[in-house]
Amino acid sequence: MIELRPFAALGGADHGWLQAKHHFSFASYHDSEREGWGRLLVWNDDTIAPGAGFPPHPHRDMEIITYVRKGAITHEDNLGHKGRTKAGDVQVMSAGTGIRHSEYNLEQEATQIFQIWIVPARSGESPRWGARPFPKGARAGRFVPLASGYAQDDEALPLRAPARVLGATLKAGERVTHVIGRGRLAYLVPAAGTVELGNVAVAARDGAAIKDEETLEIRAVTDAELVLVEVE
Repeated sequence: MIELRPFAALGGADHGWLQAKHHFSFASYHDSEREGWGRLLVWNDDTIAPGAGFPPHPHRDMEIITYVRKGAITHEDNLGHKGRTKAGDVQVMSAGTGIRHSEYNLEQEATQIFQIWIVPARSGESPRWGARPFPKGARAGRFVPLASGYAQDDEALPLRAPARVLGATLKAGERVTHVIGRGRLAYLVPAAGTVELGNVAVAARDGAAIKDEETLEIRAVTDAELVLVEVE
């Protein structure tokens, strides 16, 4: 089953400095039909104005992945971590027993991010933060783990959940086959471009909720940049 969730139909909010779209229920947006997808609880598509951002605020017991689509985001937290994550790269914050952080766009242009929240397999662990560059050329024609809870994905940022966040870039007309595995869920969003999953066309920033599909056959209609989350 592949359910298309068009970008234009997503809930969201206009905060002036922040234009937010929500693939699942979040904050003041509620949709009883979209309360997450397995362990995947949040997928927000945020555009942050230059010089603006999220002031210090707390999190607890959540895996928070930020995929930067355009510009850069600067993180700072109460544990002393500070870092700038630029377009195409990824940061992961494991909130654990509690962390307080801020996220600001200190660039001269708008920053666009996907913020993805995954429920951890266990609670009460020490908080941590990390970021890593992921050159788009290294994901050409294939999915590469960007963040993962599996030991074999040793080049990905670690997650405390049985989940993966993967990225791929495809040229127009290129095809890729990806194995999800039996009994697992997936959620695909093109950061750019349009792809086809069988007879389902998924355009930039649309969501595709995937269930009972052990293997995905993906064809790029245009040059595309893809983010895929696999969860239980």
